[in-house]
Amino acid sequence: MALRFRGYLPVVIDVETAGFNCKTDALLEIAAVTLQLDETGRLRQHESHAYHVEPFPGAKLNPEALAFNGIDPYHPFRLARPEADALGLVFQAIRHAVKEQGCTRAILVGHNPTFDLTFVNAAAERCGIKRNPFHPFSSFDTATLGALAYGQTVLARAVQAAGLEWDSAQAHSARYDAERTAALFCTIFNRWEDQQATPFTPYSPAAVAES
Repeated sequence: MALRFRGYLPVVIDVETAGFNCKTDALLEIAAVTLQLDETGRLRQHESHAYHVEPFPGAKLNPEALAFNGIDPYHPFRLARPEADALGLVFQAIRHAVKEQGCTRAILVGHNPTFDLTFVNAAAERCGIKRNPFHPFSSFDTATLGALAYGQTVLARAVQAAGLEWDSAQAHSARYDAERTAALFCTIFNRWEDQQATPFTPYSPAAVAES
């Protein structure tokens, strides 16, 4: 994995929020799916970690956003965790996966990932978390990859075009969307690998200079 992605471990992230402003609007759900290469070189989902999150003190709750994702932030059965606890657990699992797979850092995979990454970074800053495992601005975008591979940029349509199942009733849950995004990313990656005439060779500046 470290050789294939230049030292980065792809980790799929999805967040559900109470608006579009990462500085003012509440983070309500976060899910992470770690990936691994199996013994045949196929990219697979490894572990999923998902948490409901309590709105941080003073957070804004946009009614339109809550109507869209169907989340009641204060429902007693949400079993939500404080933002720092939820983020800490997710980061801990990611750091473990990074170390286990011999990588140096995680890189966020998401569907239009700038949104997810800005919320993750803002929450980490808000909670005073110093060891954010993600690259601060780089990411892998399944909307772009979906357009390339299947001509689809909407997650549901790209997933279905890839021949994968999509359940609209479960959509807009961070865990479900993250796992479907991970399945899409793995499918596109494996399809690319299958179509290559020669095996992937890690880029080596030294080898290029010698040639």
